[in-house]
Amino acid sequence: MPESGHNSLKRGLAEIPVLALIALVVAFLLKTFVAQAFYIPSSSMEPQLHVGDRVIVSKLAYQFHEPRRGDIVVFPSPADDTVDDSPLPVRVVKGVMEGVGLTKPTKEILIKRVIGLPGETVEGRDGHVYINGIELIEPYIADGITTDPFGPTTVPAESLWVMGDNRRNSHDSRFADVGPIPESTVIGRAIMKVWPLGAQSFL
Repeated sequence: MPESGHNSLKRGLAEIPVLALIALVVAFLLKTFVAQAFYIPSSSMEPQLHVGDRVIVSKLAYQFHEPRRGDIVVFPSPADDTVDDSPLPVRVVKGVMEGVGLTKPTKEILIKRVIGLPGETVEGRDGHVYINGIELIEPYIADGITTDPFGPTTVPAESLWVMGDNRRNSHDSRFADVGPIPESTVIGRAIMKVWPLGAQSFL
């Protein structure tokens, strides 16, 4: 006997919570293992990235190769020891919201550019960055922006020296509470700016 329209509607409404749960789980898995959207919280990566921009971060990029100089990477701030102790369902929903860039992460997340690789000696002098004594060419830095003196510092094994492009307003490896970051803490590589509309670009 054909199903009545009323019964069909009831079944459809009953399925909505299940479909919503499935969507949440899929979104959470994608956010955890594949890619995630991140909100740019500061001006440290100007002129390429501005406050309020959204970027897509690939969590698979470094499954295929090691981090490279010039990559823009995302990682949790070593200075932030915040722990999210909210119930699991709440954390899942928050994780999905963070994954699509609608809310800021509970823990402070930094986005910087890879400058020095393991074993290299990094130094700031004469307004420029030097790697193993050779000046680093940095076309991503705005005209008039120089780098204050620092180092020389040798990057430890399995670590990265990271810096913001806006050297006058970036809390990065030059500061003791950040320092060279372990490669194991890198969440992923920023591969594309997706917001604001009309300003999309690959990174």
